[in-house]
Amino acid sequence: MPTLLLSANDLRSLYSVDLGLNAVERAFRAHGQGEALMPSKVYLSLPKYDGDFRAMPAFLDGAAGVKWVNAHPRNPEKHQLPTVRAVYVLSDPETASPLAIMDGTLLTAWRTGAAGGVASKYLARSKPRTLGLVGCGVQARVLIDAHRALFEGLELLLADASPAAAQALQKEKGGRVVSLQEASGADIVCTSTPVRSPVVKREWIRAGTHINAMGADAPGKQELDPRILLDGRIFIDDEDQALHSGEVNVPLHDGQLRKEQIAGTLGEVVAGKKKGRQGDEITIFDSTGLAVQDVALAKGLYEVARAKGVGQLFDLVGSG
Repeated sequence: MPTLLLSANDLRSLYSVDLGLNAVERAFRAHGQGEALMPSKVYLSLPKYDGDFRAMPAFLDGAAGVKWVNAHPRNPEKHQLPTVRAVYVLSDPETASPLAIMDGTLLTAWRTGAAGGVASKYLARSKPRTLGLVGCGVQARVLIDAHRALFEGLELLLADASPAAAQALQKEKGGRVVSLQEASGADIVCTSTPVRSPVVKREWIRAGTHINAMGADAPGKQELDPRILLDGRIFIDDEDQALHSGEVNVPLHDGQLRKEQIAGTLGEVVAGKKKGRQGDEITIFDSTGLAVQDVALAKGLYEVARAKGVGQLFDLVGSG
């Protein structure tokens, strides 16, 4: 069976926000129902190179795959390369044949943005008026796209430690460049920064706000004042990952937060096992990124590619 090679340009011609949202919502539901297989991601830390690699395998809905992805925060300044780069291998679970090898960098960005959108669909108030972006990098762009597909008329409030980054995002997506405090006062707040000490203060968050905390993906990282977690209802994407490396990891380690204060997983909400928003409470989605999201989206992109004849087929492993 030949393997399909899909470049970043190929994926751009195949992807739609609706495809991403549907795939990721399906992944959350399957995860919440216990229908997916997802071993914990494996970290390969390389302090010498100021970064790490992660291997993320999963099985869902008749497809298996693994993502080999990095996090090198100094890549832009040292090598003029993106912080995150990834490759995805999609396999036939019955024959073990590699169905496709595709760019995983766009895949990661798209499914992360879609995850924030799905979280807001289930946890935000029904008619939000403002979307605050704390951090105006790659993730902010896909988060904006996902939310605009779900909610009409959102005003964008853009904040970043780099004024140039915020202005570049404004030029591309519209909205207003504002202070960190004003962005944090939006109806939906999406944080996507690499910080290791909180940048969003409790007093800035209003009743009824939903927060997508997307930046904490390794031990020691946190973006939110722990008081926000104590005053809100917290939903995580996966217990093992969140307790190890999510927004809750530092407050749990420091004894400021107890595991019992976590309301559940977003998958349980999507699957109807747990209630989502209740009144004017503050809700928080702690996103670490799930391998089941990757495999669901990779499968969707592969199917569209085959239907459209996009990509290059080649013999990778042979049949002997």
